[in-house]
Amino acid sequence: MGLLSNRIGRGRLKPGDHIYSWRNAYVYAHHGIYVGNDKVIHFTRGRGQEVGTGTVLDVLLLSSTPAHSEPCSTCPPLEEGNGVVSSCLDCFLAGGILYRFEYSVSPALFLAKARGGTCTLAVSEPDDIVVHRATYLLDNGFGCYNVFKKNCEDFAIYCKTGLLVVDQGAIGQSGQAISIIGGSVSAILATPLRLVTTNVYGMAATAIGVYCASRYAADIGMRRDVVKVEVEDLIK
Repeated sequence: MGLLSNRIGRGRLKPGDHIYSWRNAYVYAHHGIYVGNDKVIHFTRGRGQEVGTGTVLDVLLLSSTPAHSEPCSTCPPLEEGNGVVSSCLDCFLAGGILYRFEYSVSPALFLAKARGGTCTLAVSEPDDIVVHRATYLLDNGFGCYNVFKKNCEDFAIYCKTGLLVVDQGAIGQSGQAISIIGGSVSAILATPLRLVTTNVYGMAATAIGVYCASRYAADIGMRRDVVKVEVEDLIK
């Protein structure tokens, strides 16, 4: 994995990889699990399903349902009420670049990746278990889509780790959602500190420090409000 980019070639993909592609001018990325044979299982905002914020962010973050100029002859249309779908790799990428999400990264590398939603401190389980979870959820669903609590990155992270957040009122596992919230919180928290900093550079450094600390503490590999849930128990 590079320091600046997780970009990979298709020939390096293997079943069980957590992959993603940026959408909407790099505002948000869409995530999924590559299961082999040019197929990706991913969680989308199915027709009529909840987005999650009720704000302008809903417009910016609708990366999970990219528009295609030409319909794909091999991928089934999005079904009503079920957001877990299987697509060919081309449809999943929707013209974007292929990246691989990295697991078990060091704290230094995690913090060096200023953009959330690209890596985690958490450990991935074996590839066959990852593919089994994704395939099981393709058949049984993953609930209703929600930008901050249950999105495509949450789905992929669950498939890789089997971990879920205990408090459903809290933010999910998604690193990019944490980045959006963490960036806003750090700016708010840093504002009162203008009284103890001498210039704008001090304020900026303080905001960056708060942002990095919040990202680190909220990563799925560091959180204490998560539990391991077997995929067969997820829909009971």
